[in-house]
Amino acid sequence: MKNDRHSFSSSIGFVLAAAGSAVGLGNIWRFPYLAAKDGGGLFLVIYLILALTFGFSLLTSEIAIGRKTKQSPLTAYGTLKKGWGKLGIAACIVPMMIMPYYCVIGGWVLRYAVSYIAGDWTATAQDGYFTSFITSDIAPIVYGVIFLGATCLIIYRGVNRGIEAFSKVLMPILLVLIIGIAIFSLTLSNDSDGTVRTGLQGLKIFMIPRLEGLSASDFLVVIMDAMGQLFYSLSIAMGIMVAYGSYVKDDENLMRSINQIEIFDTGVAVLAGIMIIPAVFVFMGTDGMSASGPGLMFISIPKVFLAMGSFGRIIGVLFFLMVLFAALTSSMSILEAIVSSFMDQFSISRKKATVTEFFIALIFELLVCLGYNKLYFEFTLPNGVTAQILDIMDYVSNNILMPIVAISTCILIGWVIKPETIIEEVTKNGSGFGRKKLYVVMIKYIAPIMLLILFLQSFGFFNFLLG
Repeated sequence: MKNDRHSFSSSIGFVLAAAGSAVGLGNIWRFPYLAAKDGGGLFLVIYLILALTFGFSLLTSEIAIGRKTKQSPLTAYGTLKKGWGKLGIAACIVPMMIMPYYCVIGGWVLRYAVSYIAGDWTATAQDGYFTSFITSDIAPIVYGVIFLGATCLIIYRGVNRGIEAFSKVLMPILLVLIIGIAIFSLTLSNDSDGTVRTGLQGLKIFMIPRLEGLSASDFLVVIMDAMGQLFYSLSIAMGIMVAYGSYVKDDENLMRSINQIEIFDTGVAVLAGIMIIPAVFVFMGTDGMSASGPGLMFISIPKVFLAMGSFGRIIGVLFFLMVLFAALTSSMSILEAIVSSFMDQFSISRKKATVTEFFIALIFELLVCLGYNKLYFEFTLPNGVTAQILDIMDYVSNNILMPIVAISTCILIGWVIKPETIIEEVTKNGSGFGRKKLYVVMIKYIAPIMLLILFLQSFGFFNFLLG
């Protein structure tokens, strides 16, 4: 039953939807931290090189697979090559694991946005506020369900009236907000502790490569961090781009759209760094830049806004609205990968598929929320991190399943059906393929090896090398 699936009405609709998928929490709270940790400009250069080579190859493969088969991630791989249906199952499990905990975090963002809008913003910067909120019984569940419901409502409306329509509204607003906050961040200065720190000094920490004392093992860490970040920045190995690719019309210039997605995603990732690193440096110094993930978003950043005085509330409202829009555009794409899979595999309507996934995600979302109170326990992951339910789900999806999906995709394209299958799909309407030779080498040889190293590193396999 494919009559509910439709297509993107224009290339800009596809580009904005795909870019919106990538411009999520991973770009905002992970990219700046990695850049600050991994030598600033050194990380940026390596990330850019990998985005134009490694990331480009996987992104092109997934979008082309989607358009060629006109199928969701669950069914596309089996359609492309008989016997490869299990890869589709893995590609569908990834978004199904991510969706519940992503909506929980989206609920956290919604709570902070509401606090800033309602005027209770100074409380968010107090020690223990974040921990008190996420460990409470009811509030995290309520906000998470609201976020999940909003996401489902958009997907329920379909490709054109849902994904494309909302992306065309949210993405321009998000871009304006992130550019505006980034510019404001560069104008900041602070001398409250007797040391003058400016936003431009923070920008130098972010942009200028720091090579002193760099060892071979340090350089390998930077490469692995940059490559891992690309999964978030380009939404690859999550089934998302296969689903979105299936909605692209055959007469669209696929390579032009892919290039635009690369530019958009990389630009927003860099802007996120310009937005966050200078502001954190100005008010918290270099010590504040060691935070990442929820610690950065919900603990360090509110303290920065509090240090700005009364003007901090205005910036905080704009910031958390921007983060909320980014989280929503990403959750839309995650849910669409699941819904489209249900539609294709079980021949059900979009509405029925959306409602089904709502209840599945709701059950696991409740478990994630309860994992911070009634179901709390500690588990040590293979990488040595102490975790509970959310962290375990995140580790399995991001560190195990996504590299497996990516490696398998490289093997399928590079050695089973051959790269020419993707090249023919990309160029079938006369479109060019400017990096064709690079694509073949990457998908057959370099990308699989790099992915295998990344996969082994997630288990601490190279810890003895990295010291």
